[in-house]
Amino acid sequence: MSDSKTVQPAAATSAQPKKKPAYLQYLFGGSAGMGATVFVQPLDLVKTRLQISGQGGTAKEYNGMFDAFTKIIKREGIRAVYKGLSAGLLRQATYTTTRLGTYTFLNDTYKKHSGKQPNVFVSMGLGVCAGVTGSFVGNPAEISLIRMTADGKLPIDQRRNYTSVVNAITRMVREEGILTLWRGCIPTMGRAAVVNAAQLSSYSQAKRILLDTGKFSEGISLHFVASMISGFVTTVASMPVDIAKTRIQNMKIGPDGSKEYKGAIDVLIKVCKHEGVFALWKGFWPYYFRLGPHTVITFIFMEQMNEAYNRWSGTGGSSF
Repeated sequence: MSDSKTVQPAAATSAQPKKKPAYLQYLFGGSAGMGATVFVQPLDLVKTRLQISGQGGTAKEYNGMFDAFTKIIKREGIRAVYKGLSAGLLRQATYTTTRLGTYTFLNDTYKKHSGKQPNVFVSMGLGVCAGVTGSFVGNPAEISLIRMTADGKLPIDQRRNYTSVVNAITRMVREEGILTLWRGCIPTMGRAAVVNAAQLSSYSQAKRILLDTGKFSEGISLHFVASMISGFVTTVASMPVDIAKTRIQNMKIGPDGSKEYKGAIDVLIKVCKHEGVFALWKGFWPYYFRLGPHTVITFIFMEQMNEAYNRWSGTGGSSF
């Protein structure tokens, strides 16, 4: 009798599905983001080039996204559209992984102390906190990405010519000091807060409206359309903060220590004064066409990794 009592709990335990290790959520999330970056990196480069067009009083160089693509390839070669890829990959490895880990921790903590699932407003707040934390950790990769993608537009004698993200970070620390790695950190964190708040709320609303039409069901097509709608709303809301971040991270400090911009507000005022209000949305289309597909591609990669792990480990259950 005692033997049967000891065997039964063991059998019940072995029948339970294995729980996926928490670290795999972060690993899969970061890896999926890196995979998606390989596809959208050219759009990131064009977005940056459009945003810095006119900086420092220079003339407007591009007439739009396609004109920028054409001129960059013609002048710098087809490989130029992937400049800064190493920085983009490191950004995903640091920003996305930290954001996902922070959000999971905050979400679990909230459920533990409240005993209930967070509502949409709490989720937005948790998303903002996670995005801000992730953007702080990812800022060194962010500023490296901005500088590497912007470099080809500078006069030859002013180019930084970073060979990789490691070279960029090393030289910034050596030539400008370690705090340079967090230049533009405040607007970067501000953009992350806006993006996470707008993206979460608009995505859930768009998804619900699309399902209510009866023309969509759960699947890739629904996620893609909802992501593109969410991406449009998020792009409109976040681009002024994004252009402030880009200009600050790309600016050079004069020999006397003078700076082109004093901060994010100064960027917005000067851009509106010298280039017009609508210049705050320079690079809108490449930014928009990057945001939606990047979300969908990340989702697809993460699902595939999750399913592969489930097959390999014999674990049941759904994705993240």
